[in-house]
Amino acid sequence: MTGKIRVVLADDQEAVRAGLALILAGAPDITVVGQAADGEDAVTACRELRPAVAVLDVRMPRLDGISATRRIVAEGLADVLVLTTFDLDEYVFGALRAGAAGFLLKDTDAEGLVAAVRTVAGGEGIVAPGVTRRLIRAFAATAPSPSATARAAVDSLTPRERDVLACLGLGLSNQQLAERLAMAESTAKTHVSRILAKLELRSRVQAAILAQDLGLPVP
Repeated sequence: MTGKIRVVLADDQEAVRAGLALILAGAPDITVVGQAADGEDAVTACRELRPAVAVLDVRMPRLDGISATRRIVAEGLADVLVLTTFDLDEYVFGALRAGAAGFLLKDTDAEGLVAAVRTVAGGEGIVAPGVTRRLIRAFAATAPSPSATARAAVDSLTPRERDVLACLGLGLSNQQLAERLAMAESTAKTHVSRILAKLELRSRVQAAILAQDLGLPVP
């Protein structure tokens, strides 16, 4: 199992959980190390098993996926990939605020699920295709205005980092960022990591929302 991406799955429907586990088990670089039927057990499993990625349903008994995400992220137990039936509901927004690294629709195919787990494990955020820009715009429209501290932090970025942040506001992946700004993908990834650290943000989606709020010009 050494070197594999360790995953904990949480969904209150046993059949759904089994299906997800079967899909992920078929990937040579992924291993499902734990499963849970509710948010409380999901947090406990992450504390005990320390997976790279926790795949959480939003609607679960005892502790919902949003609250579970908040605990898992706050304790640094794993990166969270949230599964949702709806692409723009209040649950997704709540999970975003809680620090989820990704959002995936339950109708995503097997290849998409595996790719999403790999992406999140690699330190990138992911949102279901076709949802990214609408999600960012919708959340930005309802989110509080950036604080003076956030604005000051953005002012501290280098010009190149500001360009990268502006591109994040479009929902671009690292590869798309690299192509747009004529840089290596590894360089784009490094810039994103530095931006998140400087702005004290938990995910690239949160950075995208900040970029939207500030109206940063896109290069």
